[in-house]
Amino acid sequence: MPAAARRKDTPPPRTGTDELAVLRGFLDYLRTGVAAKVEGAPEPQVRAAAVPSGTTLLGLLVHLTAVERSMFLGDTVTDWQATFRAAPHDGVAEVVARYRDAVACANEVLDGCTDPAAPLPGLPGPSVRWALAHMIEETGRHAGHADILRELIDGTTGR
Repeated sequence: MPAAARRKDTPPPRTGTDELAVLRGFLDYLRTGVAAKVEGAPEPQVRAAAVPSGTTLLGLLVHLTAVERSMFLGDTVTDWQATFRAAPHDGVAEVVARYRDAVACANEVLDGCTDPAAPLPGLPGPSVRWALAHMIEETGRHAGHADILRELIDGTTGR
């Protein structure tokens, strides 16, 4: 394994003071971090499972893309396990670009939300507050997995 590369850690975000600004600030902080963990990761290691569950660094971002699109854009997912697998032709740049596109589309939806207790626009289901809290939990959990997988791949640590 190459010598460990250390990225500069970034502190938690300074957000606005209202509830939606705080929640969105922390979600965007996690989104940026998880995308950075995948960006620049070497092939074919980015596809290699370094843990018994079979989780891969690239698969984590494919999954988070599906979660963003399901939660905020209403996409239907019939097989969540399948969302952890990247297609053989998907490269790192394409997967990162699709994730960032999903985040941008989700943020367009969130830009129209002013009441955290209201449901997401056009979607049956949870409140904006619940959706943001869930996405912080989901993205944070997988960002931790990505930290470990990236360090195992090439020694890169930090945000």
